[in-house]
Amino acid sequence: MSVEVERKFICNADTLKRLEEIGVSVSQRQFHDQYFDTPKFDLTLRDVWLRKRKGCWELKCPTMTSSGMKEPREEHSEAAALCTHYIEITSLSEIHLRVKEVIKGTCDHRDTDIDLLQEGESWLSELNLVCFAEFTTVRRSFILEEEGVRIDLDQADFGYDVGEIEVLIPQGGDVQSAQEKIRRTAQMLGLTGEQRVKGKMDVYLQRFHPEHYAKLLSGHIL
Repeated sequence: MSVEVERKFICNADTLKRLEEIGVSVSQRQFHDQYFDTPKFDLTLRDVWLRKRKGCWELKCPTMTSSGMKEPREEHSEAAALCTHYIEITSLSEIHLRVKEVIKGTCDHRDTDIDLLQEGESWLSELNLVCFAEFTTVRRSFILEEEGVRIDLDQADFGYDVGEIEVLIPQGGDVQSAQEKIRRTAQMLGLTGEQRVKGKMDVYLQRFHPEHYAKLLSGHIL
């Protein structure tokens, strides 16, 4: 498993020009995302995000302390305050186990294991998971090879554009070093501002599911 350390930003014409000067454009692609949760939002209210993208399942979870508690956001520096970091899980069997742990006791699911390959997506109904958000994104990606930084420029089909500066590290790796790489990259791109920029999901929920959005705000998730 890896940890995704990321800062979002709004890309203007000057930022794009600078990015094209210092980065290597590696791809442009389109993908469709579906996000799943229980009707009571048992996953997202714990900052756990279950996503299906191009037929593959991904789970983003908050990093944990040794005692099993969610790590608080580090805000002792600007670099830390503007970044998020999540564990990324792509193994379907691990995703099923993690999701089951999170919502344990909140729905009437069977205790027997499921053969995920044979049963297809029956585990979704077993755990009372339904799709609460879906949208298509066109993404242009750049790499800063010296820094080991990836920069994505996203255009969502509901009318929101956002950029992401991302560094992947092993679980237990040096988060502060990754945050510093992101800070240097933002400086090279001429980014300013001390406020977090909303991601695609923030804006999607705010526009289309305001009650869910309000719950996540009150729970200090968004």
